Amino acid sequence: MSERDAIRPTPALGQPLGQDPVTGDGPERLSPYRIFPREDWARLRADTPLTLTAEDVTRLQSLNDPISLEEVVAIYLPLSRLLSLYVAATQGLFKATQRFLLAEQDAKVPYIIGVAGSVAVGKSTMARVLKALLARWPNTPKVDLVTTDGFLLPNATLQRMGAMDRKGFPESYDTAALLRFLTDIKAGKKRVAAPLYSHLVYDVVPGEERVVESPDILIVEGLNVLQPARLPRDGTAIPFVSDFFDFSIYLDGHEDDLHRWYLNRFLRLRLTAFRDPLSYFRKYAEVTEAEALEIADRLWTTINLPNLRDNILPTRQRASLILAKGASHRIESVALRRL
Repeated sequence: MSERDAIRPTPALGQPLGQDPVTGDGPERLSPYRIFPREDWARLRADTPLTLTAEDVTRLQSLNDPISLEEVVAIYLPLSRLLSLYVAATQGLFKATQRFLLAEQDAKVPYIIGVAGSVAVGKSTMARVLKALLARWPNTPKVDLVTTDGFLLPNATLQRMGAMDRKGFPESYDTAALLRFLTDIKAGKKRVAAPLYSHLVYDVVPGEERVVESPDILIVEGLNVLQPARLPRDGTAIPFVSDFFDFSIYLDGHEDDLHRWYLNRFLRLRLTAFRDPLSYFRKYAEVTEAEALEIADRLWTTINLPNLRDNILPTRQRASLILAKGASHRIESVALRRL
């Protein structure tokens, strides 16, 4: 298989074409990643069977995030094969460690996959498709999916902080609760609860939760899951969310495309979910299309774009795998971190 320099992921944030889009360095030899053009990556599927139908894929996709069965075959089947190898190797390493420690077999420890990326890049669709594929492996593992939205601080708390316009930024999450959740998952606890979030009312639902029960694989999806905490000068142990991940994926897109996808999604929501009387964004369903575009553009420019530039994009190089999307949502290249 080749790693051609001529086909590269789309540079983000106006990055010069001469730079490595993964590291920002000039010579690719400085990159910790192997870069695979789409066609080369697709060949790594080998004999991995296709277990989803076109109807399954349509059902799993999010609003304004097109994905085809061909995309599943070219990108997600090779990824499923890679993960099956990684999961088996991690399980072997866990057993070897138990033998070294002369320890009895602990409770089942899930393999945790983190999924990060910008608003409107398609993380939710990717995570659901990946979950469906992994759950259809021959040994039928139990696969669960949790989004970090449930760990956002309640709107009432954000309002008291004067931080409603910072929702989705790192400080808007109850990071301690998320770390406790992941700690319990990695400790092999049989039942671990996570708060429930409603996109309809745009808030955490008081008293509601979803329970994760002994999964073999857990996918954790969120904007900032790869972001490290600020390290204390005294060396105090402060875990990162990503410390609990066995594998991580960053779904990448050019800033201009993300902007356009966000606007298009907002316009579609204006005609669908925003019309629900319970919707937090009900007021946007009554404006004209031109007004809606102006509102969406302002939300992108003042909230989502700064969050992308300051907090999300800088974590890209921490991922195990980077999937780079083109303008049509088609993944054009894959960067796999070298072991």
